[in-house]
Amino acid sequence: MRLVQILGSSGERRVAVVEGARLRLLAAPTVWEWLRGGRPMEAAGDADYDAVYAGESEWRLLPPVDHPEPARCLVSGTGLTHLASAANRDAMHQGGAAATDSARMYQLGVERGKPAPGSIGAAPEWFYKGTGAILRAHGEALEVPAWAEDGGEEAEIAGVYWIDSRGVPCRIGMAQGNEFSDHVFEKRNYLNLAGSKLRTCSIGPELVLDARFGRVEGSAAVRRGRETVWSAELLTGEEAMCHSLANIEHHHFKFDAHRRPGDLHIHFFGASAFSFGSGVRLEDGDRMEVSFAGFGRPLRNPLRVDGSTPRLVRVETL
Repeated sequence: MRLVQILGSSGERRVAVVEGARLRLLAAPTVWEWLRGGRPMEAAGDADYDAVYAGESEWRLLPPVDHPEPARCLVSGTGLTHLASAANRDAMHQGGAAATDSARMYQLGVERGKPAPGSIGAAPEWFYKGTGAILRAHGEALEVPAWAEDGGEEAEIAGVYWIDSRGVPCRIGMAQGNEFSDHVFEKRNYLNLAGSKLRTCSIGPELVLDARFGRVEGSAAVRRGRETVWSAELLTGEEAMCHSLANIEHHHFKFDAHRRPGDLHIHFFGASAFSFGSGVRLEDGDRMEVSFAGFGRPLRNPLRVDGSTPRLVRVETL
């Protein structure tokens, strides 16, 4: 089953079930409220999904999950989980014959990233992207701030989690996403990785409740006007990764602060290829597309570059 969240022209919100070209509207205004209310499935109307997806309806798509308090939605990710992404990262930071930290981290995952059931494996790379305030929906722009050096797509699958009243992490489902990072800034120095991830990102348009994550085939593309400037076939899922899903989830939720009842977590599982690794630099107005089999309609976002002069942020004393 796949869900979307939509917003009407009057400000009304709805959760809807995707049924082909039709959206079956539910009474719940948000997925968060739908979960808290016991996941009722009674219909409360319908809408034309083709029109909504194309932006030609009174309804528009929102990220398929969010939190009424955006600060209580943690957006994060795991890197160096795919061979291609590890090779790209290694090439970015290769300074000599010795293995880089990226290569060593990936190899650790190969050796100990898929432990036997009930066992704990090696910790994967982990990064913080921001709160729920950075989430963007299908069709919304991903921004390169004035102070940033670049912005590039990273086509991935993200896990969506809700912490229940007992403090137990519950996987709601998964969604395709564009993790979006500043690769130019990161390439200058590996220690810039943390800052390079603090950007907007997108998920959706659909939340897949019963997603299969064994082997997932997909594609990504960057279009400039009528031209496709880059495209790639993708492979993700546990078969294509050096860490098991259970190991990634353990190392994310082992922290007490990541198990606060009522919180949401959106965690990206890593990219197998991205345009920056092929020497492509995106430009203002480019359109990024992410599509994975079994995860609904493609996720498309334009790139918006803030070309203004960066301004100094001054801190005042109270």
